[in-house]
Amino acid sequence: MTGRGQFAGRASRLFLTLLLLAVLVPAPLWGRDWRVTDFHTTVGIDHDGAAVISERITLAFSGEYHGIHRFIPIQYPGPNGTNYTLFLKVRRVSDGAGQPLKYETSTSNGARDLKIFLPGATDTTRTVQIDYSSPNAVRYFPDHDEFYWNVTGNDWPVPIDQASAFVHFPENASGGLRAQAFTGVYGSRALEATARVEGSNALFETTAPLTMRGGLTIDIFIPKGVFNEPGPFERAAWFLGSNPIVLLSPWALVAMFTLWWFKGRDPDPGLSVAPMYEPPAKMSPAEVGALVDDKIHPRDITCTIVDLAVRGYVKIEEVVVKGLVFSHKDYVFHLLKGREQWGDLAPHELVMLQHIFESGTETRLSSLKNRFYTAIPAIRQDIMAALKGKGMYLVDPDLANAYMFLGAALVAAPFVIAAFLHYPVFSSAGLVALSVLLAALIVWLFGRQMTAKTLIGARTRIAVLGFQEFMNRVDADRLKRMPPDTFEKYLPFAMALGVEHHWAQAFAGIVQNPPTWYASPNGGMFNPIYFSSSMHSMANDMHQVFVSSPRASSTGSGWSGGGFSSGGGFSGGGFGGGGGSAF
Repeated sequence: MTGRGQFAGRASRLFLTLLLLAVLVPAPLWGRDWRVTDFHTTVGIDHDGAAVISERITLAFSGEYHGIHRFIPIQYPGPNGTNYTLFLKVRRVSDGAGQPLKYETSTSNGARDLKIFLPGATDTTRTVQIDYSSPNAVRYFPDHDEFYWNVTGNDWPVPIDQASAFVHFPENASGGLRAQAFTGVYGSRALEATARVEGSNALFETTAPLTMRGGLTIDIFIPKGVFNEPGPFERAAWFLGSNPIVLLSPWALVAMFTLWWFKGRDPDPGLSVAPMYEPPAKMSPAEVGALVDDKIHPRDITCTIVDLAVRGYVKIEEVVVKGLVFSHKDYVFHLLKGREQWGDLAPHELVMLQHIFESGTETRLSSLKNRFYTAIPAIRQDIMAALKGKGMYLVDPDLANAYMFLGAALVAAPFVIAAFLHYPVFSSAGLVALSVLLAALIVWLFGRQMTAKTLIGARTRIAVLGFQEFMNRVDADRLKRMPPDTFEKYLPFAMALGVEHHWAQAFAGIVQNPPTWYASPNGGMFNPIYFSSSMHSMANDMHQVFVSSPRASSTGSGWSGGGFSSGGGFSGGGFGGGGGSAF
């Protein structure tokens, strides 16, 4: 067979196959089509502005169909960037004879989706009646009210042969109504519809078929006094229902307060703050400073060096380093007790000495730069572990962060779930940003307080505050009766509590001899106030050195954890609208 003959044979077989398909495939699949032949809406509005809407939609089907979707928007832009929800309640869905029809309702993309089943909708005309209501379909302005309603919607993918609407108002609206209507695609100002007012009724009817995506929108001017306007509480309820995100911060306050009350609150110590003449027994200065405000400050670390010096483990020597132009201070730490004598030290004190004297028994403060920072996390953990080991906390500050995250999850959960269920939680970007910011602040503030102490911890804190009170207000007569080493013995505690200047001033003129554990190049007569200032300056220098690292870090030092305006109008404007489809 020649090439031309083979081609002719293939063409004939293809033609026969197509002919066979045309005979065997049912005709409706080749000619399925539908349209809306009539769309009539009746609206009744009460004295309180509540609207009852009845849509009677007649549809012509060519081919086999099973029902339609009717989409009715319920989310609209509100004033000042807020959201406005049209609260819509579906009352009944029935056929042309008034018999109930099966339907399913859901919400997506800011619209109510009614999936209405029409059994036997094949090559026929069917009528669907949808009855629903809304309490807030009327818009209120200072000088008038308005019912601005998109009757058909602009999202029907088929033409609408005819559309009409009848709106009934209370009798006292008679004589004051004005009406207009718009047709066409969204944004069109075409006037292919009649609009007339008869007493307290307004009637509308298209004068030409509506094209695909074309709709009918009505706009009715209503004089003041016809409706009993909603009061402030009702308006507030509508606003909250439309913008539930504003409830985020109040809910955060309730949730975090409850969590703090049951998990993070300190027990009542049963004591009041009274002056105490010595710190709580077996408490180091760093532990005292951390317990009083549940945080480890830089001074809680630096005061430990002074405490070790007071106890005879270290001697601190202040030296002057001369440069080409300027001179600066440095400090030399001398180890006085060997490692075999460190058995009684607390873990955080051991870590500090090990890192300071890892290269010998003499270390300059400047040599610890970019090196000591690795010890800070371990020192911090050891101080908190010591407080936990002494039974001071039920929820220690480290776990408080976990409770803060738990609280944040509890606060966010209802709103995330509501958004998942298509409730308009995040419709207004401005309100979302403000509400999330306030809620985060509340969670953070409560999270800082989620450090529940035991009864022992609460009473110990009261004792610390009493000792702080004593150091702030101590009088010279009492100091003269206290042991000679009182000033230097309690100086590390004063540094931890931030009252070293008050403590030094109280000893002015009483203490004459400088402490043996500190050597200064200045010499001269000893003055507790000048010495306290030197300790404060040294503490600042130590802080700068201790936290310095080879490169900058962003993680911190490591010390502690459509508006509603009237006028104009267009097709697709106002409430209502939407569209539909067939399936």
